[in-house]
Amino acid sequence: MTIDLSQGILPVSTRVMNLSQFLTDSARRHPQQVGFVWGDRTWSWAEMEARSAAFAVVLRDRYGLRKGDRLLVQSANNNQMFEAMFACWRIGAVWVPANYRQSPEEIAYLARSSGAKGLLCGAEFPDHARACDGVGFTILIGGSDEASYDALVEAHLGQSCEPVAVWRDDPCWFFFTSGTTGKPKAAVLTHGQMAFVVTNHLCDLMPGTGPEDASVVVAPLSHGAGIHQLAQVAHGVKTILPAGARFDPAEIWGLVEKWRVTNLFTVPTIVKLLVEHPSVTEHDHSSLRYMIYAGAPMYRADQIRALQVLGPKLVQYFGLGEVTGNITVLPPAHHSVEDASMRIGSCGFARTGMMVQIQDPQGRALPAFETGEIAVIGPAVFAGYFDNPEANAKSFRDGWFLTGDLGHMDAEGFVYLTGRASDMYISGGSNIYPREIEEKILAHPDISEVAVLGVADPVWGEIGVAVCVARPGAMMQPELLLAWLESRLARYKMPKHVVFWPEMPKSAYGKITKKLIREELTTRGDLDPAVPAQ
Repeated sequence: MTIDLSQGILPVSTRVMNLSQFLTDSARRHPQQVGFVWGDRTWSWAEMEARSAAFAVVLRDRYGLRKGDRLLVQSANNNQMFEAMFACWRIGAVWVPANYRQSPEEIAYLARSSGAKGLLCGAEFPDHARACDGVGFTILIGGSDEASYDALVEAHLGQSCEPVAVWRDDPCWFFFTSGTTGKPKAAVLTHGQMAFVVTNHLCDLMPGTGPEDASVVVAPLSHGAGIHQLAQVAHGVKTILPAGARFDPAEIWGLVEKWRVTNLFTVPTIVKLLVEHPSVTEHDHSSLRYMIYAGAPMYRADQIRALQVLGPKLVQYFGLGEVTGNITVLPPAHHSVEDASMRIGSCGFARTGMMVQIQDPQGRALPAFETGEIAVIGPAVFAGYFDNPEANAKSFRDGWFLTGDLGHMDAEGFVYLTGRASDMYISGGSNIYPREIEEKILAHPDISEVAVLGVADPVWGEIGVAVCVARPGAMMQPELLLAWLESRLARYKMPKHVVFWPEMPKSAYGKITKKLIREELTTRGDLDPAVPAQ
């Protein structure tokens, strides 16, 4: 029997749920339960839904924002920003959150490159608002006049705004890359893609999470933390926002105890700061089930410390903004303080519904344990970069998204990151992968943080420079560290220069980035071989 598929086949892009429905459903099921906490203030799910619907009316009727239009957001974390995200989606507009720590000129670039029709801006950023004068309208969060966010919402409470129909490939979020190798690019996330990501987060990262749980925010909602909190809304989990904008480990642990927090999402450097802070022993954190980290691999020494303090609660995932983190996962069962019981250096196996492959430069799959570029296929992969055909052509090959990360896979499908392709350097004809050297250096008991990068050298082509932060009270010198490394590292991999800094520059999301370190090395003059290591 032959089945005729010529009739009744769904179109390429099918209608899907509007993402604003996540908030609507939680408000229906748990109207009076607390959905959002910020400092001493709380909002019920019903209040959040009503305020979000009111702002959707404002955007649609007062400012004429329509399906496909972009709303740029320059704001620190607050309840208004969270409500506005769902309001934006309700009318089919595209959410374009910026890293609020960027300069006015950088935000102006995002406004131009995204084609934003409006700006939602914290009142504490007047220079950013002025830099974006070209957008159609500006609404201030924290303003005092009748056109401020809260005044507009109050004036429209109770008005209805049915969510517009959306299709799988309709954009919902422009997720700007960090711009580590150039200008930030807008990765286009869609309603259908994000619905899969939310489902996958709940399945792979924090199974069993529901209305009795709570999640504390320790990163800007403009990027990965916003996606993580969207997953919380989908299952009626309350979001806890620290009162202050500045990261304070003592405040975080206090909130974990007060609200019986069960999960949080952050980056390895923040995990390190949390578990090494004295306040971790002063508060009850037994409610915590999942300490989820991503954005960079966690060094083995830091993993062990976190496991000793928290117990088996670490969850690692690997991914990029373009795949919204949805590439691999390493759940608690695969974390251990015992080296023999853990695949050291692995970022886990393919996320549910995703396919991961290690490829050579021609796109051929490499056998187990051979290093190549990590490529991925699946419903979590973004729709491409907005208005950037050149970047799209470089990033996709035969349907695979090329991550730019190097690594290998073992026989069981566990992936091991070597580093970014751009981080690798060639010294004396040999490929050097900084991560291996960094792991060795961090095994020294007096080293807290390290970054190794290649710099130009007239003799070797490139040489390694190790930037280190010593633990408090340690009396470390470059020559002492190099002597300690000699028996632990092949000679051709040894850094040629070591410098010690009091602290490591980090991105707005708490990550150690080679771009920032290279800029700081240049500013300090530490890249000049004539300058002795300090």
